[in-house]
Amino acid sequence: MQRRSFMRGAAVAAAGSAIAAPAIAQERMTWRMVTTWPKNFPGLGVGAQRLADRITTMSDGRLTIEVYSAGELVPPLGAFDAVIDGGAEMSHGAAYYWQNKSPATVFFTGVPFGMTSRELAAWVRYMGGQELWDEVYDQFGVVGFLNGDTGTQAGGWFQNELTGLSDIQGLKFRTPGLGEQVWTKMGATVVNMAAGEIFASLQSAALDAAEFVGPYNDLALGFHQVCKHYYLSSFNEPGLATELAVDKAKFTALPADLQEIIRTACQAEYDQVASDFYANDPIALKVLVEEHGVTTHIFPEEIYEAGGNAALEIMEGLRNSDDELTRKVTQGYLDSLALVRTRTEGIDEPYLRMREKFFNPT
Repeated sequence: MQRRSFMRGAAVAAAGSAIAAPAIAQERMTWRMVTTWPKNFPGLGVGAQRLADRITTMSDGRLTIEVYSAGELVPPLGAFDAVIDGGAEMSHGAAYYWQNKSPATVFFTGVPFGMTSRELAAWVRYMGGQELWDEVYDQFGVVGFLNGDTGTQAGGWFQNELTGLSDIQGLKFRTPGLGEQVWTKMGATVVNMAAGEIFASLQSAALDAAEFVGPYNDLALGFHQVCKHYYLSSFNEPGLATELAVDKAKFTALPADLQEIIRTACQAEYDQVASDFYANDPIALKVLVEEHGVTTHIFPEEIYEAGGNAALEIMEGLRNSDDELTRKVTQGYLDSLALVRTRTEGIDEPYLRMREKFFNPT
């Protein structure tokens, strides 16, 4: 009798364990992602939503991500602080927006005359960049992941054509990151503001010029309605990356498979956004030129030269920063750039020149 009771009890306990284990494994949670982008914004806002949907789907709903576009939950440039303060679990933005917290953040978005997007991905994924990024963000209790790639950006929109460096003096120009410092050194008066604020500032003449990303985004923002001179091939942002910033304590508390889902989804989205921009930038540029009368330009060489000299000065200042971590990240970035650029300039660049010269099918 006692043996039968024991066996029944053991069976019940075993059944209970079999039920409880999957129940724990299937625990569901909802996280908030705040973004710096307008809702359904081409490339970037759409990419944020697609990333959230990827994570939700790949986790079979165990981790559901709700997206709050710029201004819906917090101001667009308050997204990173929302994660630090616990108001959201994730933010989708650009690391150089947080340079007031650490100058080192700029290296994980885009550096004037620095890495292309492919070079940046190589640095972060294979050459120690992620480890340096982790050190920078540890200060804030956050972990960052590359999750979008706009490619080389456009130089910006100007009310008047630029004939040389003298035309920049006193120019009221919107640009973020280290580009702010470069253009300031060249004589411009520089401000940063979120995407949704730029058009009104151009329209009211609070700005004389602005750069954001490139044709795909710029057409949607309507800059062509105010400015007709569009400068291509930015030296500010040769390969801009967006980021997913995640509350580190909450991320590390996730089961290993959910952590890997976030990593993998970010990597997939990095490449997806790049393809989106490569496909749609030329279409948007054609519309801007042929339907809206926009004139495209390349900056005069003396502007490129002045920008390059300013960027070198800024790099030297960061390399000699009072902050040890900023010095470490700067040197790590520059060492890796010196190596990866040999592939870009030795293999990719000659091919592009030869294709332009010898292969133009009609």
